[in-house]
Amino acid sequence: MKKKRNDSIVKSRLRGVALFVAFTMSFLPTAQACTGITMTAADGNVVRARTMEFNVDLKSSVSMIPRAQERTGTTPDGKPGLTWKVKYASVGVSPMGLPYLVDGLNEKGLSMGLFYFDQSAEYQPYVPADAARTLASWELGSYILDSFATVDEVRKGLNEVVVAPVKFDKFNMVLPVHFVVTDTSGKSIVIEYVKGKLNIHDDEIGIITNNPPFDWHMTNLQNYVNLNLQNSPAQKLGGVSIAGLGQGTGLLGMPGDFTSPSRFVRAAIFAHGVTPSTDADHATFQAFHILNNFDIPKGVAREGEKDEAGNINADYTQWTSANDLTARRFYFRTYEDSSIRVIDLTKQNLDAHEILSWPMDQRESAIELGAPS
Repeated sequence: MKKKRNDSIVKSRLRGVALFVAFTMSFLPTAQACTGITMTAADGNVVRARTMEFNVDLKSSVSMIPRAQERTGTTPDGKPGLTWKVKYASVGVSPMGLPYLVDGLNEKGLSMGLFYFDQSAEYQPYVPADAARTLASWELGSYILDSFATVDEVRKGLNEVVVAPVKFDKFNMVLPVHFVVTDTSGKSIVIEYVKGKLNIHDDEIGIITNNPPFDWHMTNLQNYVNLNLQNSPAQKLGGVSIAGLGQGTGLLGMPGDFTSPSRFVRAAIFAHGVTPSTDADHATFQAFHILNNFDIPKGVAREGEKDEAGNINADYTQWTSANDLTARRFYFRTYEDSSIRVIDLTKQNLDAHEILSWPMDQRESAIELGAPS
């Protein structure tokens, strides 16, 4: 009887653990609606911009990573990973107090963006002998900015490191991400780890979203060859002339939802359809206008479950950023404050002894006009 009772207790505890794990997994953080574009102005200057969507507050700040900082990568077994010293200072967004950037640019004008890549990301196999050249997924972006000046250097340098399946403790999961890297020449690549292998894609269209892999998105564009920036002419049906209703009839059928494939198509059309920018300043603000179309209000793209406090589990646009690669300026706005703020990397002390940070969480206020003096 005692053995049966013990077995019953063990089974009950296992069921409890299983339920807890299932509950936790149902609320894993997701960021499946980020959209990235690249704009090249008529004078050759390049601007890379993106949105950041997430379903939990990332508590982001803008950080400047100075030169000569000592870095150590993370491995799956807890051994010290790759060690390196910051060669090039950088500025961008760091989440949750981490000393790593998820979007930004360095003093050489190399820019990097990290994007969620759920369902497809599978990192390189790890063996303890590779510890000294191993990084975690969330460390790779800063390693790139810290170490390289051009896309060609990045392409070559990635073969020297191992990006392993390291658990991100803050989310209790291996963080599935891929990256876009762009330099001042306008060259851009997408870096993905799929089925344990490194894939580097030339991103000649300058667009990135999320899952599936980049090459799938490029193939999917072929489904939309009928779309046109020009209005469609009237069509004859028998003896009747049928004209379109208003402007934009050439884009009738363009996908308008928030899924990754639809956003990729829409971003490609907008980024390459807008009036060409004259310079980087114009391209920067043109990029913000384009990304207005991808802004997700809190609650409209949600999971079916609520968290334990009854809150809706939904991605929303926490911030939008733009990197002026020539001027080395990082622009951003947030969900709570749509005014655009900027940090000029060239005006910072690039040899500072510690990381500098600026808050992003201020709330916008309306400017009253016409009030009595």
